[in-house]
Parts: sequence; structure tokens; C-alpha cells
Amino acid sequence: MKEASIMQTTQQFSTEVLKLDAARTAAQIEAGIRDIVFHRLKRKGAVLGISGGIDSSVVAALCVRALGKDRVAGLFMPEADSSGDSLRLGEMLAASLGIRTVTENITGILQGARCYERRDEAIRSVVPEYGPGWKSKIVLPNMLDASYAIFSVVVQSPDGAISRVRLTPDAYLSIVAATNFKQRARKMLEYHYADQYVYAVAGTPNRLEYDQGFFVKGGDGLADFKPIAHLYKSQVYQMAAYLNVPEEIQRRPPTTDTYSLAQSQEEFYFALPYDKMDLCIYAHNAHLPVEAPAAAVGITPEQMERVYQMIESKRRATRYLHLGPQLVEEVSEVMK
Repeated sequence: MKEASIMQTTQQFSTEVLKLDAARTAAQIEAGIRDIVFHRLKRKGAVLGISGGIDSSVVAALCVRALGKDRVAGLFMPEADSSGDSLRLGEMLAASLGIRTVTENITGILQGARCYERRDEAIRSVVPEYGPGWKSKIVLPNMLDASYAIFSVVVQSPDGAISRVRLTPDAYLSIVAATNFKQRARKMLEYHYADQYVYAVAGTPNRLEYDQGFFVKGGDGLADFKPIAHLYKSQVYQMAAYLNVPEEIQRRPPTTDTYSLAQSQEEFYFALPYDKMDLCIYAHNAHLPVEAPAAAVGITPEQMERVYQMIESKRRATRYLHLGPQLVEEVSEVMK
């Protein structure tokens, strides 16, 4: 009887479980944005960083629909390692929405904080020859089959030769700590303009990133409101189509745009591409047997069990990122 139930569940499970009514969802989010910005936060509008990616594009479009284009400001914050496409696509989006924008190149801020210097020192601890003209990114092994999540650094020399070296724990942590300056510097500027305009800062994480802790505390994890944190990444793409986000942005693969070498999100953090991870998290939240999502995703039940374990592991490991400042004793009067 149990096997028959599993078979039925497996046959019924598909990408259709993530289909949404985009018009209705947009209306609900827009009403929520207006309530949060105007009534709860008492702000005049919203400011957000625009990266040329799907998430910030959808959030910007929803804010314009909710608040009006004159009450939304977009920030472009490129730096030395940014892809040129990020600024170009961000400008394309802003032009299509008709919002005001500011460009702040944060390379100087990062140099002042020794972001690049600290990162390069950490890389040289495992690749001594790494220096000017080299490029890099950090990557995970194939997490469906790997026994341990051990990061490696991929480096490209000025002559184009590429090599991959396993990172020590200290080197990995130092690289991440250094590159986190990028997200924190951007957020500092977002709050600068929020203060100047009396605006609220809009965050752009989708449900996959929010659930799995794929953000920097005090960086892209910091915001006054997060309007799409309940939407799976696949659903964000559905919203982008409904909102007429420029087609080129809709076709752009998700990227971290943090390292000098192009890096996909699954190379750095997720076990699978976003559309498959969405299905896995949905199935896990619904307490479905591993056979159901495994068939839809195209992996074995054994690999699916490993994905379920990784989902829970990341939730435990990144719980700290979701927590606000912890008080020794509650100060109740402040909350009234």
C-alpha cells in the first residue's frame, strides 16, 4: 500500500507545483509593499541595488507598480570584478521602468578596506604565484556525489592557463570574509540614499536564497523589507515574464557576480540549478518521499536523500544569519 502511494505521488509531482497566478501574486505583493513602506515604516518610497539580475529586476518592477516610478531609486554599484553585463542590463531595466538611478563605483571603498588585498593573500597561501593579472573564483565539488563540501579555488593566469587547487579551511574563510566586503559596501550606500530620500531599502532575496542562507549578514541580507522572499526562484522568473522585464535579463543565467571569473550559483553554493533546487525544497517542505522530486529532477532517490540532508544542514548552519541582535534581557517598552 505504501509503495502504491509513493508511486502515485511520484507520478503527480512535477514543475506544475510551482506555477502561480502571476497577476494575483503581483497585486498581493504590491499591496504589501504599499502597506510596509507607507504605513509600517513611514517612508516616502523605496531604494534598491540593481544588479542586472532577475531578482532585483522583479523587485524594482514591483516597487514601481506599488509606489510609482517617482518614488523608486535604483543604485548601480559596480566594482573591479563586476561583469560589464551587470551595469548594462541594470541600465536597460531602469530605462524601461523610468526610475531615477545613481551609479557608485565601489572599487575605491573596497581598496580602502583591503578587500582585494586580503582575498589575494588568502589565495596565495595555496597558489603562491597568484598575483596581478590573475583571475579566480571558488567552487564546490559535485555535491550529489561528494562526501565532503570542500571548496577549491579556480585560478586563471595572465596567459590563460586554468588550474584548480583545494583550499584550506583558513584560506576559504579568509576569501569569503574578504569578498563579503562587496555586499556590505553596497548596502552601506543603499542606506545612505535611503536616509537622503527618506526611503526604505528593498531587499531582493528569493525563497531559495532566503531559505538556504545564501546572503551576507549586514550585506545583501540586510533590508527594510523583502518582497519576494516567499517566491521560489522559478516563480520569480514567472513574475518577470508577467511584469515585462527585458527579455535579455530573463534569459541571463543566475550568477554571483562576485569573483573575477564567471561563477554560477550552483558552483558556489547549491547542489543543483535553481529550478531543480526549488522542486527539492518544495518537496522537502511538503514532507514528500524522496522518490517524488527525484523523478522530476532527474536524479536517483539516494542522491535526493543527500539533497534533503543538505537542505537541512544549510538551514542549521545559516540560522545565525537570520537572527537580529540578541538581547540578554528583553526591553519590552521599545516594542510598544
